[in-house]
Amino acid sequence: MSILVSDTSVVIDLDRAQLIDELFLLPFEFAVPDLLFERELDNELGERLIGLGLRIEALSSEEVSEATNVARRQAQLSLPDTFAFTIAKSRGWGLLTGDGPLRRLAVAENVEMHGVLWVLDQLSNGGHVPGIRLHTGLSTLYGHPRCRLPREEVEQRLILYSEPR
Repeated sequence: MSILVSDTSVVIDLDRAQLIDELFLLPFEFAVPDLLFERELDNELGERLIGLGLRIEALSSEEVSEATNVARRQAQLSLPDTFAFTIAKSRGWGLLTGDGPLRRLAVAENVEMHGVLWVLDQLSNGGHVPGIRLHTGLSTLYGHPRCRLPREEVEQRLILYSEPR
């Protein structure tokens, strides 16, 4: 089973869309770095995520050194983001992120990377979640003032998710 390392933005977006539980229906394992969990998710949501199967991964000393180097080179990234990137790259795992600078780094470094819209596509294509539920969740997410998803891609999916299958 493939492992995907998530940053906080994807987790928050899926929680806003009320689809966080459904994430764990997909045929992947999901992980976050321990630092990211401790700083950003160690609350009620974090406990729920652990109960759903979220893996909390500690970095090796070599990975911590590499994450520190990434942080020096990529000042716009948070330390938790550099930890997520480093785990994904060093272990050959995929990265889930909605953060622009982190996405660009993943592309530049040839790290498999996906975002929240890809997750919704996986839920739809696999028949894990009915289209109307995805439509409702994506509409809620897109209506949030901090949502940065591309309008055209969201609109295409909203049409797709509203069609009966």
